[in-house]
Amino acid sequence: HTGVYVKKETPVKFLTDPQEVRSTLRPADVLVYGWIGRKHACVDLIGVSPLVGLMTGDFIVGQATLKAASSKIAKHEKSYSDNQHAFIPFSFDTFGFLAPDAVDILKIVQRVMHNNIVSHRFMKLVFKRISFVI
Repeated sequence: HTGVYVKKETPVKFLTDPQEVRSTLRPADVLVYGWIGRKHACVDLIGVSPLVGLMTGDFIVGQATLKAASSKIAKHEKSYSDNQHAFIPFSFDTFGFLAPDAVDILKIVQRVMHNNIVSHRFMKLVFKRISFVI
């Protein structure tokens, strides 16, 4: 029986600078245990206004969201990878556009739910545990 186990706003020890004894990067918004190849996945929730950068050129749906996701990947992915964790940006804009990584997360959650949910009560529990999806 497979499940999705998550913890919100999780301090991640490898993001702490041993010299300063404080985190140089903020904690993971959501830590999903054993998500990708048995690696824990740190999910960073990134809400973006689609109007960001509107004055700099032609408006392209999702451009601000994709740019925010790629910036976060460039900033964090190596640190997570070096410490055997996966980094997943869950990027979305206020108009409802979802970055591809966010869509992938939702598809995996949907698959887990379809394979394992037998009651309405259990479905509510899953959505409570992964409330970032709602």
